[in-house]
Amino acid sequence: MVAGHSIYTSNSCGKFDSEDSWFLESYQKHPGQAATFLTHIKEGVEVAAKDDGALLLFSGGETRKDAGPRSEAQSYWAVAESKGWFGKQKDVRWRALTEEHARDSFENLLFSVCRFRELTGTYPHNITVVSYDFKEERFAHLHRLAIGFPEERFFYSGTPASSTSKEAAKKGEALVRTQFQDDPYGCVGPLRRKKLGRDPFHRSIPYPNGCPELEGLFRYCGVSPYPGTLPWPRQL
Repeated sequence: MVAGHSIYTSNSCGKFDSEDSWFLESYQKHPGQAATFLTHIKEGVEVAAKDDGALLLFSGGETRKDAGPRSEAQSYWAVAESKGWFGKQKDVRWRALTEEHARDSFENLLFSVCRFRELTGTYPHNITVVSYDFKEERFAHLHRLAIGFPEERFFYSGTPASSTSKEAAKKGEALVRTQFQDDPYGCVGPLRRKKLGRDPFHRSIPYPNGCPELEGLFRYCGVSPYPGTLPWPRQL
């Protein structure tokens, strides 16, 4: 799963590594930021290419009103398509799809697991997440524990932030990580408000349709880990 961070808004193909081609929030407006999105996309393609049984999912919804009703996931898929799947089109394109409803990193993970079940009829044996290296603790510890997924079957491929944004990114990440520690499922307080703000087009979330075994997890809101049954060996 490649977690989306922005929406490609250029009307012409090309200039994928130009900040002007992407809708950026104020905290993202740093030289080299757009290139990090391409790095994520390429890394996701390369990881999937190494495993013929892997499904590649680009995850991220229509999160920015001024960008129009375009999803982060579709943006990443379109960039990969325009880049010829970085030389791995025959290996990866046919098993690269999108999850187009996630509004934060926890939903990137949970919704992608559900989307995998929807597409394949089963749940992933292994999960690999591609995102920034400074978000590894958030994904590999906090979010993984929230869904109870086994540590030995969870992998993380982190890439660096742009050199001009590293310090600011680390400070921002520390705050978000604290928020998820207090609210692992992002269902109350500032995390919930942030999610609502990232749904400017009022999209109905289709899940847990397609992954009925996770219905309880989708409806759970608490500080302690979800206590119900899960379709994988629980890891606490």
